[in-house]
Amino acid sequence: MKKFFIGAVFAVVFLVAGSMVYAQNQQKKPESEFYYVNIGLEKIYPYRTGYVVMYRKGLGQMARAYLPMEWFIGAATKGEIITLPAGTVWPSMSVYYKNGEFSHVRLYIHRSNSHQTWGDIPQTVNIDSSFENVQDIKLSFQ
Repeated sequence: MKKFFIGAVFAVVFLVAGSMVYAQNQQKKPESEFYYVNIGLEKIYPYRTGYVVMYRKGLGQMARAYLPMEWFIGAATKGEIITLPAGTVWPSMSVYYKNGEFSHVRLYIHRSNSHQTWGDIPQTVNIDSSFENVQDIKLSFQ
């Protein structure tokens, strides 16, 4: 009787462990269709038609991206601005892709324009054409 009881307990433990492994394999979450690239920003230049952001693309090399203002206005936006708390947190940009194509961008920036990462574009400079027909962000790291 004792051997039967020990065998029954062993069988129950084996069945429970097996069912847990089976259930875990069945509950795998599907991979997200989104992925993102996070980039530290060196300078942010507000302009009348958008933002010019400067980031490092290599040792001693800089790249810029043009983010139209219309991306940040309205319901179906491609852009979101998130203000950083006061402190030493450095601004960054997260570019999101859905199935390999640009989806949206988030700018994590300081609220105060006096932060060293904010720059000025002189009013006499016209870069409107850089913001025309911008549909996505082309990141460059070479």
